[in-house]
Amino acid sequence: MTTNFRVGHGYDVHRLTEGRPLILGGVRIEFEKGLLGHSDADVLTHAIMDAILGAAALPDIGQLFPDTDEQYHNADSIALLREVREYLSRAGYAVANLDATVIAQRPKIAGYKAAMINNIADALKIASDQINIKATTEEHLGFTGDGSGIAAHAVALIERMEI
Repeated sequence: MTTNFRVGHGYDVHRLTEGRPLILGGVRIEFEKGLLGHSDADVLTHAIMDAILGAAALPDIGQLFPDTDEQYHNADSIALLREVREYLSRAGYAVANLDATVIAQRPKIAGYKAAMINNIADALKIASDQINIKATTEEHLGFTGDGSGIAAHAVALIERMEI
């Protein structure tokens, strides 16, 4: 039996470091540090991709876009999200809704959320009102609270496409 709706959860974390741009949701954010990673290290987009892939029971981003493959060195995560949408479409699903949370003591992202939502919606070919992005601090606790890194959680609801 197949279901019409499926839910997936994604999580990602990257260390903050000097000399890298900070990219979240495909938006370059003015900040003194960026995220360390093989690609652009966009934790928000990575969490969203894994949530979508998990909902469809497809391989995760580590399998699809391995950090051992030079083709993905400094890759644009929004471009990778477009590829994830293609995988999802071939599996017979489309994104119905995304809800994501960025966890960082700094920087504040409120002024960037609309652009992030627009980038993600465009890549997934869905409406911006199908996406919610929130941010929270951890009250100076843990690696996100002490400014060592940024994390993101995402939940995706996907639905079977009409044939």
